[in-house]
Amino acid sequence: MKFGLIDILNNFLSIFDVEALIRYGGLLVVFLVVYGTTGLFFCFFIPTGAFLFSAGIFAATGELYYDIVTICSLLVLASVLGNLTGYWFGRKAGPLLYKKRDTRFYKKQHLATAETYYKKYGWLALTLGMYLPIIRTFAPIVAGIVRLKFRRFILLVISGSLIWILSFVLAGYFIGSRPFLKPWIKYIVIGFILAVSIPLIIWTGKELRRMRKANKEKRQ
Repeated sequence: MKFGLIDILNNFLSIFDVEALIRYGGLLVVFLVVYGTTGLFFCFFIPTGAFLFSAGIFAATGELYYDIVTICSLLVLASVLGNLTGYWFGRKAGPLLYKKRDTRFYKKQHLATAETYYKKYGWLALTLGMYLPIIRTFAPIVAGIVRLKFRRFILLVISGSLIWILSFVLAGYFIGSRPFLKPWIKYIVIGFILAVSIPLIIWTGKELRRMRKANKEKRQ
């Protein structure tokens, strides 16, 4: 099963020729990817970690014509701007969603679960949640829907963006500075993503199920 998951990730990453996109699009491509996956719900499927890791590698090899401080600063900015966009969308769409009747694909129960989650673990979704593709994209939207206080939101987003961006880009920079590791780069990227994401996915899944059950019991 372990190798199956690695193969799935490998095939998924191969859909995006990350190296070619960065090589020809430069830092602007990485900036737009980070912004899109943190602020636009239809960009959730893009493997942002691979782009960040590769940006660090290209900075080390000189293929990105910017110093590492500039790269990290601009990508943190992209993440913060993306999260602000998602938060704004959530605040605007929130009232309509609360008034909407339950359908097959939408239930107010999901909003109640999200609100409970944010009251208790909002800091986690907006910080370490950056490492999880779907949570990274939808967390700021849900934060806007449940009207998380903006001051708290922006503080968490800046902290989460710094941790997320720096860990991936600097890890890539470290690997890129060691040419003998080049043949293993793809596997290092996959291993890094798995090591960070799997524990968070398991814990978040358990918490969401527990909160969903608690909300059902309250209504009974």
